[in-house]
Amino acid sequence: MKSVQASTILGIGHYVPSKVVTNHDLAKLMTTSDEWIVQRSGIKERRFIEHSGIGASDLAVPASKMALEHAGLTEKDIDAIIFATLSPDHNFPGSGCFLGHKLGLPGVPALDVRNQCSGFLYGLSIADAWVRAGVYRNILLVGSEVHSTGIELADRGRDVAVLFGDGAGAAIIGPATEPGQGLKSLELHADGSGAKELWLEAPASAYDPRIDEAMLAEGKHYPQMNGKQVFRWATEKMPEVARAVMEQANIGPDQIDLFVPHQANLRINQFVGQKLGIPESKTVANIETYGNTTAATIPLGLSEAWREGRCRRGSNVLFAAFGSGFTWGAAVLTL
Repeated sequence: MKSVQASTILGIGHYVPSKVVTNHDLAKLMTTSDEWIVQRSGIKERRFIEHSGIGASDLAVPASKMALEHAGLTEKDIDAIIFATLSPDHNFPGSGCFLGHKLGLPGVPALDVRNQCSGFLYGLSIADAWVRAGVYRNILLVGSEVHSTGIELADRGRDVAVLFGDGAGAAIIGPATEPGQGLKSLELHADGSGAKELWLEAPASAYDPRIDEAMLAEGKHYPQMNGKQVFRWATEKMPEVARAVMEQANIGPDQIDLFVPHQANLRINQFVGQKLGIPESKTVANIETYGNTTAATIPLGLSEAWREGRCRRGSNVLFAAFGSGFTWGAAVLTL
C-alpha cells in the first residue's frame, strides 16, 4: 500500500504596498483619532495600493516569488494554485487565473477560495489533501487582499474603514522531507447564522438588478459589521478550535513555538492567547502596522516571523482564524 505523504510549508513570502496610511491620515477624512483607533483595534497604520489598477493578483506576484525563493524552487515547479481572497481583481474569473498568467504558468490549475479571514486555513486544508493524495506536489497557496478600494473613507463607514489594509502572503505547500515534519492537525468550521453580522450586501445575484442607485445611496456596496457580535464569537471560537487541534496533535501550549492568529483585532488576539496560555512573546502581532489584511494575515505574519528568526525548521506553529461567514479554523504544523 502506498504510504500517505505528509505536507508542510516549504517556503513562505509576503508583500505589502509602499503607501503607508496612518490613523492621523484617516482622521483628515472622517471623525476619528489615533487614540480611538488604537484603543479599539490596536492598529496604528496600514498599507494601501499606490494607484488604481493594482489588484489582489498583482500583490500576490512578489509574495509568491519570495516564497519560491525561500523554498529553493522556481515558478515552473508549481503544480497548482490556490488563491484565497475576498477582494478578487474582478467578480470573475478567479484571481488565481490572473496570478497564474502573471507567473507564466499556462495550463496550471487555479482555484479561488472565498472563506474570507479563514481563507488561508481553508486553502491549507485543500493543499494538504492534494499532497497527501499525490494529486499535486508543489502547491502555491496565496492570501491576498486589496481592501482600500472597497471601504467607505467617511464617517458612515468609519467603524469598518479604519480596520483594513492591503497586502499579500504566499506559501509553497509540498511533501515533508524530515521525520516529524508536516501538518499535524487542522479543523474548519462555519455557521451561516452569523453571515449578515459581517458582510457586503451588494452587488448581489440575489437582487435584480444586482445594484441600483438606492443601494448605492444606502452604502450597501460597502462592508457592514456588527463589531460586538464578531468579537463575542471570535473570543469563543478561536480558543475552542485551537485547543482542539493541539489536542489532536498531542501538543501542549508550552510546546508551541509560534502562535500565528488572524490579525483582526489586537484585543481579540491577546484574549485568545491568555485563554490558551501562550505568551505574547510567542504570538505574532503585526496588526499595528498592517491592519486587517483578511486572507493574507496568517501567511504575512508567518513570513515576517520566519525572517525575524522567531521560527525555523522544526518549529511547532499554531494557526487560528475567525471571520466572515462566520467561518473559523485552526491548525498545528511542524515546519
